[in-house]
Formats: sequence, C-alpha cells, structure tokens
Amino acid sequence: MDINFNRNEDDFKLLVSSLKSKKGKIHLGGGEKAIAKLHDKGKLTARERINLLLDSGSYAFEVGEFAGWEMYQEHGGCPAGGVVVVLGHVSGRLCVIVANDATVKAGAWFPITGKKNLRAQEIAMENKIPIIYLVDSAGVYLPMQDEIFPDKEHFGRIFRNNARMSAMGIVQIAAIMGSCVAGGAYLPIMSDEAMIVDKTGSVFLAGSYLVKSAIGEDIDNETLGGATTHCEISGVTDYKMPDDQTCLKTIRDIVSKIGSPEQAGYNKIEPIAPKRTLSDVYGLIPVDSSKPYNTYDVLDCLLDADSFTEYKAGYGKSIICGYGRVDGWAVGLVANQRKIVKSAKGEMQFGGVIYSDSADKATRFILNCNQKKIPLVFLQDVTGFMVGSRSEHGGIIKDGAKMVNAVANSLVPKFTIITGNSYGAGNYAMCGKAYDPRLIVAWPNAKMAVMGGEQAAKTLLQIQVSGLKAKGKVLTQEEEAEQLKTITDRYNAQMKAEYAAARLWVDAIIDPIETRKFISLGIEAANHAPISEKFNPGVIQV
Repeated sequence: MDINFNRNEDDFKLLVSSLKSKKGKIHLGGGEKAIAKLHDKGKLTARERINLLLDSGSYAFEVGEFAGWEMYQEHGGCPAGGVVVVLGHVSGRLCVIVANDATVKAGAWFPITGKKNLRAQEIAMENKIPIIYLVDSAGVYLPMQDEIFPDKEHFGRIFRNNARMSAMGIVQIAAIMGSCVAGGAYLPIMSDEAMIVDKTGSVFLAGSYLVKSAIGEDIDNETLGGATTHCEISGVTDYKMPDDQTCLKTIRDIVSKIGSPEQAGYNKIEPIAPKRTLSDVYGLIPVDSSKPYNTYDVLDCLLDADSFTEYKAGYGKSIICGYGRVDGWAVGLVANQRKIVKSAKGEMQFGGVIYSDSADKATRFILNCNQKKIPLVFLQDVTGFMVGSRSEHGGIIKDGAKMVNAVANSLVPKFTIITGNSYGAGNYAMCGKAYDPRLIVAWPNAKMAVMGGEQAAKTLLQIQVSGLKAKGKVLTQEEEAEQLKTITDRYNAQMKAEYAAARLWVDAIIDPIETRKFISLGIEAANHAPISEKFNPGVIQV
C-alpha cells in the first residue's frame, strides 16, 4: 500500500468513526431520562420494538436516521424526526416498519416527521411490500401546525396513502402501543388490521380534557378509548394485547402467514465476493473531494469478482457504464470516473465531469438496461457538466438533456450512492432524489450543492460587494476576506452529508462497507413489484 492509500484510509476511518458517534446520539432519542420514564410505564422504546420485530441477525436498512439533525433547535430538537423507519425482514418477509419515538416530544409530528412518514409509505408503495406501523404519538406538534397540517405533502397525505395502499393490495398492519389521538387515529384504523396494547395504548379523536371542554362530559382516557373499549365495545381494533412483547410476536405471526408475493424477475445467481476487500474503499477515495482517484478500483470493492462487462469502454470515458453483479444480483452500473482520462480525440477530460460523449454513452446504456430489465446502480461523484465554448458548440446541453430524459423515464428500479461530490445538474443526470431512485444514500464524505464551495462563495461575495458598491460602500481587503470566510463556512456546512440527510435529500448516510448489502436489499425489495408500464423513453435525439 502506498502512502496516499494509508493517508486516505486514516482520514476516511475518522469520518466513519464520527458518523457512528452521531448515530449513537440519535439513537438516544429524547435522552436516557425519557427512555427510563417509558420503561417505567412498561413500554419499550421505538428501537427496542423494531429489534424484537425484525428477524434476528438479518440486515436491516434504516431510512432517515439523520432526519431533523441539527434542526428545530429552538424547539428542543427532533432526533430522527421523532420516528424510526426501517426496511428489514419480519418472519422472512421484507417489510417497512414505522415506529413513533415517544421519547421525542411524546412522538409528536414535526414537519420532517411527516416527510419521513411519507417517504416510508412511498417505499412500501413503489416496492409493493407490507408496512407495519407501531403507533405511539401525541399527534401534530401544535407550535408548528401550519407547516405540517394542510398542504398536499403534509399530515393528511398519510391517510390518503393508507387508502391507496389498501386499493393496491399492500398489507398494512398497525399496533397502537401508546397514544394515538385526533387525526392520527385514522392511520391505524385505515390499516388492514389493528391491535392495541392494554392499559398503555389508547385511540380517540379527542382526549378526556378536550371532551370535557367541548361537551362537558367527565371521562378518563382508558374508558374513552382504551383497549377494552375498542376491542369489546366499539370494535375499532381487532386484537387486545397484554404487553408490547406479545403485540410484536402477534405481528410476526400474522406476517408469517402472508402469501408469496409476485416477483419482477430480476436476475440473481450465487454471489461471489469482490476482487478487493470492501474496506479498501477507505484507502482508495481521498476525503479531499477535489483530488482524483480511479473509480475502477472502487468497483473492484463493490462488484462480484469477474462479473463486470464494460459498455463502450473506449468511448465517453468520464462515465463508466457496464453490466455487473452485486451480491449475485445483476445490475447496470453508471459511475463517474474521477481519474483524469484522455478522450478518443486525445483531449484530457477532468475526473467527475460529464462530457457530451459520456452523456451520450450513459443514455444509450440506460435504454439498454430498461430493455433487458436490469436494475440500475448510480455511483455518483460528479462536479457537473463540462462548460466552455467547445462543449457548448459540441451540443453539451442536448446530450445532457438526453441523459436526464433517459433517467427520468427509466422504469427499472434505480439505486443511487453518492460517493463524493454531487453538484449542479450532475446530481440530476446521475439520478439524484428528484429522479425517483428507489433508495438513495451518501457516504460520509459526500457533498451536495449547486456548485463547489469555493466557486459558490466567490460568486456570492461578488454579488454582495456589487450590492454594497451600488450603495456607496466599499469593503477593504480585510473586510472582503472576512466576508468570504463567513460565506464559505456557511456554504460548506450546507454541503455536508448530514445537512442533506437531515432534510431527507438522501435516505441515509452509510459506512461504505455496507454498500453491497444496501444494494442487495434494495433490489430484493424492488423484486416484489413487477413493472406494469411499457417503457417509453420519450423524445431522445440520438
């Protein structure tokens, strides 16, 4: 190993260590005191409930772990968005699990909570897999009700999705394991089956205090909407459970009896280990995102050994395309080459930049994968499309538009891993969040923005300086330098993977060594949803 590999490895391991530390804080939810208080009531935490529900030893993928990270500080924060979402196996069946975290503001819904719940439902709907709700929530967080209640992608969309999933035949199971009030009461009852835990679970449109103030009736919450009421009098719920553990075991029993799903038929064979050790990724990629590296080396860590068949290897070299396998699954790979390469015309091409020939190649390859019904995997480390007169005269906009068109109209499932930079229109062409990847994750070194921090900060400073000059104010060199630093620091903070993950622009930040498991689980989920539409790429001028 050379000195650069060792240096990269040390830097990357520090990033991964920091990532694990942050996740540890997130997993505490509302804190140890809040967890102890929950335990005193005989209740389990959201994560404890999920762990009992999942098959022991199976790989599970947490969606939106960083949701709400460093957001809502004036409200005391909202770790993980106040809800835990996991894609994992329950009694051998791949399911989406959604569990309110009652240690965070009693499980109240912040704006990011609604966004995260909708993302969980979207994953279940796209992949046609069962969804399990573990309900323990005080409902909408009232101080922010205007940001969660009335719009199309707000709270009410959850119940619309409940209805749509029922119509689609997607199994929904709900367990009321704590509070379930007001509009939130509809979620478990619009599910196919609902169970409720005795003494700790309750469901009603209005609690006892509101009933008293509204109609003057004196009644306690248990009599109003507890397990006995809804299992023996109203018939609202289907199963009365003595405790959390029995409730979760019953869910596992029900899931174990669900019939076999249809399959999309994606190709899988016996997996083969990669040519290189997965952890080699740490040493191959510089944490300094401006430095080049050879993407082929990274592919040797991710793809099954000797499975890669490269498409148009000598053409459009700034993007690597080809067929390969990940954990036995056949995939179509589209990856930015970060090494400086020489084009067929002998011109040097910058690593991570999309040129006309590479956009043209990727477009054709994406069409081929749709024809062959092969899932697409995008390894995104892109600084954007090439600019300048030569590129403009060569039709970069047309070739870029072709690639974006192909990605947008692709019907096979797409999975995106941001392994470094994700800038500008490169984010779109390489299947960013706006282009409906089934799942999208970032490595801890990822950066996402309209452009790189240095360029953006200088542009913003020029705008600011021009504005001040128009008002008769001229900055000194020292003042300009101070302003530049302030702008750069703010912009760089917004580029970090945590910033993107907090807002669910990516589903998760993962340790690179999880990448193969992540892709495999994603394709397994997608294999539950046969493609019913006919592929039509639209108008692509090739």
